[in-house]
Amino acid sequence: MQHEPTADPPDGTGDGATPTRDSATPARVIRTQVPARLDRLPWSRWHWRIVIGLGTVWILDGLEVTIVGNIAGRLSESGSGLAITTDQVTTWAAALYVAGACCGALFFGRLTDRFGRKKLFMLTLAVYLTATAVTAFSWTAWFFFLCRFCTGFGIGGEYAAINSAIDELIPARVRGRIDLIINGSFWIGAALGAFASIALLNTALFATDVGWRLAFAIGVLLGLAILLVRRHVPESPRWLFTHGRVEEAEQLVDEIERTVSEQTGRPLPDPEGSVTVREQGMVSFTTVARTVFRRYPKRTVLGLSLFVGQAFLYNSVTFGYAVILTTFFKVAQGDTGYYFAVIAVGNFCGPLLLGHLFDSVGRKPMIAGTYILSGLLLFGTAALFQQGSLNATTMTACWVGVLFFASAGASAAYLTVSEIFPLEVRALCIAFFYAVGTALGGITGPLIFNGLVNSGKPADTTLAFCIGAGLMVAAGLVEAAIGVKAERRPLEQLAAPLSSVEAYDDGTAAAAATTG
Repeated sequence: MQHEPTADPPDGTGDGATPTRDSATPARVIRTQVPARLDRLPWSRWHWRIVIGLGTVWILDGLEVTIVGNIAGRLSESGSGLAITTDQVTTWAAALYVAGACCGALFFGRLTDRFGRKKLFMLTLAVYLTATAVTAFSWTAWFFFLCRFCTGFGIGGEYAAINSAIDELIPARVRGRIDLIINGSFWIGAALGAFASIALLNTALFATDVGWRLAFAIGVLLGLAILLVRRHVPESPRWLFTHGRVEEAEQLVDEIERTVSEQTGRPLPDPEGSVTVREQGMVSFTTVARTVFRRYPKRTVLGLSLFVGQAFLYNSVTFGYAVILTTFFKVAQGDTGYYFAVIAVGNFCGPLLLGHLFDSVGRKPMIAGTYILSGLLLFGTAALFQQGSLNATTMTACWVGVLFFASAGASAAYLTVSEIFPLEVRALCIAFFYAVGTALGGITGPLIFNGLVNSGKPADTTLAFCIGAGLMVAAGLVEAAIGVKAERRPLEQLAAPLSSVEAYDDGTAAAAATTG
């Protein structure tokens, strides 16, 4: 569909496609309808291509984490070809993977805001693929640790590049449910990893020093398939126009509109509203810090609370559940994958079945509710475990209930930080909250949790459960108090771009949502 340029504003800043110079400054002023044009698009096959090309990377993350957790016992066996202990795999290798993800998020997050979404989500996937492939050739513990760090480095960069790109391409009215399902797809990978580990740990099929190496090949093959699809995903038009490339952004949206109109077979509605920004150079770290801590202090507290709670809970459970099964319920090492696969299915069902409520009922009640309810259910699970009332099956059933709600809430944490900060610093903000929250919960979580579980004392494991439950409830209360009502609202209304000259010209005051 051909874009109809907006009328020239009275200040002479030009039409929707042509940037001009403001009379008071040498910087170009750009007025565009790109955000409104993207948000009013009906769902189409084009959007599914975005989801498949970008969103399926979380399947890789789930696959990675689960396989390593389930093959920990095999790696430590004599004849595995790797001199390493189970404790080193579940504690140090897990912590280094998360540490790599934190570093990668910050490093690539900065580059994503500077050089664009597409260049970086291609680069970060390449880093992941290389590191995963090399892991299969590990011969000693230190090299395995290094590979885990590098694999996490690539995955961390994916979080920043992918979440920012998805939010900027998906229409506002369905942004919540799509983000939740995409982030929840981590558990599809977890289920695949669980089932794969069952076969790969079977010594009747694969030798002790072969099966675990083949496990990493699965991630490489899946990553290569995603890479092929991802080549056709465009750059974010929102990123383009804020970097002065307005003509390119307009042409790209023209092409997207034609594709969507052809696929849906009906004309597109007229876009409502435009945004005006002043072209600017590289955003400094000082500006980023001022934006996060001074301009949005409440949102900063909110993001950290949500990330710390879910990161501690999930990294602890993901890396330690197989140990719980083998230590307390005497489940055979080769059978832990069955139980984890059941948990993984429950986790994915949470975002899948509850996701639409985050767009209809709203962000605040749904995020607060899922966090608090999952925490209360975990407290109940801890009490039953301490009393000795659970076995491997009922323990897994309890975790399915806990994580059904926790998974929806945790996925919403990524959604929250990706939509409540300005476009120019979106990727770095995602990286910052992911890195800080995950460092606190994702590195200390496995270290503390596995230390308690490996003691073999039920009271220690109960304590670990209660810590995770307490953090989830606390995060839910923070959301209830200061959460942002972001459902169905354009990103530019939630947080006006740092380069914004005026609010949406349809009368919506974007500036009203830019503090707190």
